[in-house]
Amino acid sequence: MTKITDLVGIKYPIFQGGMAWVADYHIAAAVSNAGGLGIIGVGGADEVWLKDQIAKCRELTDKPFGVNLMLMNPRAPQIAEVIAEEKVKVVTTGAGSPGKYIPMWKEAGIIVIPVVAGVALAKKMEKEGADAVIAEGTESGGHVGEATTMALVPQVVDAVSIPVIAAGGIADGRGVAASFMLGAEGVQCGTVFCASEEANIHQNYKDMILKAKDSSTRVTGRSAGAPVRQIRNQLTNEFIKLEEAHASFEEIESLGVGALRKAVVDGDVKGGTFMAGQISGMISEIRPAKVIIESMFEQADKLLGRKLEV
Repeated sequence: MTKITDLVGIKYPIFQGGMAWVADYHIAAAVSNAGGLGIIGVGGADEVWLKDQIAKCRELTDKPFGVNLMLMNPRAPQIAEVIAEEKVKVVTTGAGSPGKYIPMWKEAGIIVIPVVAGVALAKKMEKEGADAVIAEGTESGGHVGEATTMALVPQVVDAVSIPVIAAGGIADGRGVAASFMLGAEGVQCGTVFCASEEANIHQNYKDMILKAKDSSTRVTGRSAGAPVRQIRNQLTNEFIKLEEAHASFEEIESLGVGALRKAVVDGDVKGGTFMAGQISGMISEIRPAKVIIESMFEQADKLLGRKLEV
């Protein structure tokens, strides 16, 4: 039991990341039923899609679940209203500050937990009424910041009084235990749930993770101001060539249009963007979400117990 389990009403202090195109109601319901917090990732979808996803998730679980809103989505205002209307338990946000939506969400009784990549945004979110923050290190898959989880989490913990959830580079109980030692009250994981039985993604995506090594991921897009960590393939090589040639933001951005869908839905191993974290090399099998979560916390409990006995 931690401040996060008390706040959200879950058994295990673990969130499933709100991964665009990956985090639909299938995996969200499975994680929530297993005692964690499943999250539906809106990504670039609209409010109609979200309402359908929420309804389907509620058919599969009576446990708390959340929604992740990417604030760069052009339909963000309408999606934010649907989140309030549906009164989901938790909303997490990425790519900016959700400050203008927080009063509406709080009035609806929703727990607000933004994802942050730095101390300044964490402090700003606390002032604007966030209930907790997710401090996400650059080890994570997808859009990333600069600071590592090891360096970021304790600095955010020291800077705010609200609970901090660690994210980035966590795939087993060792990562969970380390996160608690850094001062976190919970963890958020993405890549490890991509490798779950319930993840509704193309088998090629899961295979890319299973075949990955410690050096298999690469961050592209830094020169364009939109760094993304993904498993290396033909597309990442094309990104790198464009960046080395000092291509414009528009050229780099156009190369990635539709690439995540190609990975998740089509399983295009050459032209898809297979977003995954550096811990991909630690994952060697597909397991049910329940087994993933229970094994993580069984291992973490043992490690933290040994630490307390020293």
